[in-house]
Amino acid sequence: MSVSLRRPGRGSDPLRVLFLHGLAGGGNVWDDYLARAADRGHALWTAELPWRSDEVEDWAVHSPAHWTARAMAQVPGGPDVVVAHSFGAGALLALLDGQGVEPDGLAPDGVDAFTWHRLRGVVLVSPFYRPRAEQFDWDALAYYVNGFGRILEDGLRVRSGGRITGELRRDMALKVRERVGPYGWTSFFDTYLRTPYLRTERLTGPCLVIGGESDFAAFPAESEALGAALPDAAVKILGDCGHFAMVEQADVFADLTDSFLDSAASRPRPGATDERAREND
Repeated sequence: MSVSLRRPGRGSDPLRVLFLHGLAGGGNVWDDYLARAADRGHALWTAELPWRSDEVEDWAVHSPAHWTARAMAQVPGGPDVVVAHSFGAGALLALLDGQGVEPDGLAPDGVDAFTWHRLRGVVLVSPFYRPRAEQFDWDALAYYVNGFGRILEDGLRVRSGGRITGELRRDMALKVRERVGPYGWTSFFDTYLRTPYLRTERLTGPCLVIGGESDFAAFPAESEALGAALPDAAVKILGDCGHFAMVEQADVFADLTDSFLDSAASRPRPGATDERAREND
């Protein structure tokens, strides 16, 4: 697992932004955004997480939150904003809520998760979220087991710009599915199953939730539900868009994300006062 600085920041203390990809993805899923991002002097980092398309063996022995925390720790000084897609968004939410986190990584009682992680905001793209446990039934399980290949195939379609088609695309999707394996898929679905138990009221920092109107993996209604559950969230559902807003609606996505980052850069970083107090002790 690694993070890469894709665009250096300017100034003595630029906004640090980390981008997390989804299951069987990679840091290159953000290339279209990075080519369009306004140059505001922000430092932009992308992560290669162990659940990428050429997955790290046995990554599922650790929680998604564990890997997310490790990625964030590799950004010098820690990220100010995290932009996360799909399963990456679920892993980030799990970390913020303390699901699958070692005891020494948990926020103390009464400390907001954004303050604990010193985040000025998060962007959640096509998140998987259901607010009630009873919304998960055997039909939901069957949908994601039997439809996993179709979801992967659609990802290949979008990321290849339609150049990979037909039987070749199906065969490639099946090979990716084999690399993900039952443990990788189960880690994804377990993270999804736990979303009704997210203590969203504790996640009080600014959030932008972006969904796709035609997303058949993470349904747009789930983006709406997550936005309604978060104390400070704006929700944007993009038309003519599926699961990959940063590719399918690249210009709109860039405008929304740039605007959010500009707002984040204008806010003080949470926890800075507490950190200075510790340094002066």
